[in-house]
Amino acid sequence: MQSIAKSACSVGLWAAVALVPTAASAAAPVPDEVAALARSSGCLACHGLVRKQVGPGFAQIAERYRGDAGAPDRLAGKIRHGSVGTWGRVIMPRQPQVSEADAQRLAAWVLARPAPPP
Repeated sequence: MQSIAKSACSVGLWAAVALVPTAASAAAPVPDEVAALARSSGCLACHGLVRKQVGPGFAQIAERYRGDAGAPDRLAGKIRHGSVGTWGRVIMPRQPQVSEADAQRLAAWVLARPAPPP
């Protein structure tokens, strides 16, 4: 009985240690924070997570640029400065209220979306 209690205590201690954030995890953008940034910046007014609304869905964007090493910087630029013609005649309005750092975080988050379902 006592060994079972010790084992449970050990497991609980290891679980607690696993939940302590490390410096690397604290520096990496947390997906929920970036999703909240996308909502507060108005991205979801035009973009769906998977499918097109006004503009392409985030999963569609990720699929188009998957494997493109220059895509994060290019997409961050499109977020801040806008674009036209990339996805047909739809205009991506510029978003100057989004900081350069936040545009980079949003771009990385969008490009990490899984492929859209068939």
